[in-house]
Amino acid sequence: MNPVALSGIAWNHTRGWLPMVATGARFSESHPDVSIRWERRSLQEFADMPLCELCRRFDLLVIDHPWIGTAAEEGLLVPLDDYLPEAYLKEQAEGAVGASYRSYIWNGRPYALAVDAAAPVAAWRPDLLPGAAVPRTWGEVLDLAGRGRVLWAARPVGCMMAFYMMCVSLGSPLFADGNGVVDLAAGQEALERLRGLAARSPRVVFNFSPAAVYEAMTRESGWTYCPFAYGYSTYAREGHARRVLRFGEPVTLDGRPLVTVLGGAGLAVSSHCEAPEVALEYLGMVASPLVQRTLYFDAGGQPGHRSAWLDADVNARSGGFFQSTLPALDRAWLRPRRPGYPAFQEVADEHVHRYLRDGGEAVRVLDALEDLHYAHLLRMSR
Repeated sequence: MNPVALSGIAWNHTRGWLPMVATGARFSESHPDVSIRWERRSLQEFADMPLCELCRRFDLLVIDHPWIGTAAEEGLLVPLDDYLPEAYLKEQAEGAVGASYRSYIWNGRPYALAVDAAAPVAAWRPDLLPGAAVPRTWGEVLDLAGRGRVLWAARPVGCMMAFYMMCVSLGSPLFADGNGVVDLAAGQEALERLRGLAARSPRVVFNFSPAAVYEAMTRESGWTYCPFAYGYSTYAREGHARRVLRFGEPVTLDGRPLVTVLGGAGLAVSSHCEAPEVALEYLGMVASPLVQRTLYFDAGGQPGHRSAWLDADVNARSGGFFQSTLPALDRAWLRPRRPGYPAFQEVADEHVHRYLRDGGEAVRVLDALEDLHYAHLLRMSR
């Protein structure tokens, strides 16, 4: 075999980068003619940076599933069923956490495998907030926030995901007819409920990512609870941060559990890759159940395979993070993945962020979202 050098791009956090480095090193040990070099990008770039540029520069990509429609239609990624056995893909589908596997399917074909699974969940400081005091309802969250004890991730993208969460939890479908975003009355209620939390929150939350929330909670004693942010199992492990956090399901809203928004990450291969057979062999290794619950998790990863989420040892080493939050991931809402959707979200989340931070008229925000969505659909139809 001639020497093969693969390059990959992941996102810049222990959870996103180190498991790729570890699995790449192990693959090279078992394939001495293959080297895999991983680079990092910020979490914001992970969500926003166009894939077309990355696919020209890298062979392996850790991606966000809303890009799948764009990537597939533009021929940016290798369809996995061209290389991976049907039985393997069937096992991946059966071993999915919630909608993680199908989030990377477009027109019946898989373009990435879910090596990481996540959705917004609740987190708290067990040394400061006893189990009996952990909020169980939306009203209890507002009460605790009013006492200055609550943080949440309210950067623009976080505000948009909270808006989606609230709409779906109120029973209102999103993007249901292919034209509109949400029913006006439900959208207004969703924004106003979130504004009630935002008005009780410190201004700093509007700059916070989920990781920033958890860093602040583990460093400072004033923050005891986060009602919803994309879960990071690293902060539930001894040795990762100054204090260990505990994670569980979000609270109920009007007697029903909050339905949060699926996140996570998929591993894909660029259509520009000159050694796709080798790259797909590596991808198959990373997403395999055994590696997911051992090497991938050991290196700080948050696995995407269900067997890891149910594994007793994995849960024992993470304070039960996976088994405690799995129901939230199984019911999580799947965002649109049609071509061009990320461009809509990138602008729409600024409208929601501004309203939650500064207040105003909810109906104006909804009108702006509808106008933006309509213009987006017109552009995509040309």
